[in-house]
Amino acid sequence: MTRTPEEISLALLDAARKAGADAADALVVDGSSVSVEVRNGALEHAERSEGTDLGLRVLLGKRQAIVSSSDSRPETLTAMAERAVAMAREAPEDPYAGLADPQDVARDWDLDALEMFDPTPEPSAEILMQDALKAEAAALAVEGVSQVSDAAAGFGTHRVHLSATNGFSGGYARTSRSVSCVAISGHGTGMERDYDGDARTFQADLRSPAEVGRTAGERAVERVGARKPATGTFPVLFDERISSSLIGHLLAASNGAAIARGASWLKDCLGEQVLPENLSLIEDPHRPRISGTRPFDAEGLPTRKRAIVENGVLTGWTLDLSSARKLDMAPTGNAARGVSGPPAPSNWNLSLTQGDKSREELLRDMGTGLLVTSMIGATINPNTGDYSRGASGFWVENGEITHPVNECTIAGNLRDMLRRIIPANDARTYLSRVVPSILIEGMTLAGN
Repeated sequence: MTRTPEEISLALLDAARKAGADAADALVVDGSSVSVEVRNGALEHAERSEGTDLGLRVLLGKRQAIVSSSDSRPETLTAMAERAVAMAREAPEDPYAGLADPQDVARDWDLDALEMFDPTPEPSAEILMQDALKAEAAALAVEGVSQVSDAAAGFGTHRVHLSATNGFSGGYARTSRSVSCVAISGHGTGMERDYDGDARTFQADLRSPAEVGRTAGERAVERVGARKPATGTFPVLFDERISSSLIGHLLAASNGAAIARGASWLKDCLGEQVLPENLSLIEDPHRPRISGTRPFDAEGLPTRKRAIVENGVLTGWTLDLSSARKLDMAPTGNAARGVSGPPAPSNWNLSLTQGDKSREELLRDMGTGLLVTSMIGATINPNTGDYSRGASGFWVENGEITHPVNECTIAGNLRDMLRRIIPANDARTYLSRVVPSILIEGMTLAGN
């Protein structure tokens, strides 16, 4: 008889106790996914996967060990527990290891309000193939598109359950639905590519495949004739498609694990201004239908809405239990983990305050500079915040786009860059990271 993730996790805890563990938690994830790729109007690749993964963490005092498996038979659970306890006996002590206090764990949550699971029937492989074909056809219909390198559609569902000897037991299910397209314009050495895609929790919210394909095609055609820009100091406008990467660098620097190691350019900035005074960065793990939504974290602590940056001021770190103990602070309910590793701090849904101007108005205001729509590679110094990335996009003269550019590098220092960002008002509010286009003046640009 097939057992549920909850039943498997509780059986793992029972096996851990019998094997001699002082404390333990068990994470079980099961799910299925199907993906379809098409090329030249025909099926290129189709894949379906199903599986159950389980992880057990045991503690003997301050020693801990983790084992994982994809086999949930009773004899395997017993072997896992015995192996984990034996490993823990040989592990070095970690003074910061341990489960959450029982009084701190999440007790009540409303999964219906979070809308993490789409109850509509799973789409068939044929439906997914038709979506991918529609996206490909729409891209090829754009004048100037020479080929489509990839058009795909997919669906996935997974269930998660976490149980621990501190009394916590909770789980949830999540669905995802996606469509994407990569179009190529030009020929030979003059080929350019660009993409579009959409991924949603609910099928009904997904943008149409035709819109995705058409947008990918139009973006690829716009890049024809790209050349290197001038070298110098110019304003740079980060398009909404890639602007969240800037906020991602701030999140990485405010991660409790980095702070505890002393490897962060933000380590001495708590309570100081890191963004313009009119901007806040809000984390909200309870937004309905959003991919980063969850009622509790990977240590069973309740998730909550909080301001990481409020009116430009950095208010706190992103903490799991271990990093919070190292820093003598309270955890923020931000632990994430897989079945084979320990918890680590991670962020959920983020929103940056939007501005009062459109992207077009910011382009007009910037005069002459670079609109970045794609970035590759990165050299980020975690201790100083020095920033350098390869970029491509469009050159702007007198507030208007004149031609596409590529093979250039933009550079600056994150500490200085983030304090003078100017946001547009074009963020897509259905994303997990809601970040509009961002203008930063006076960046170093290396091209010709």
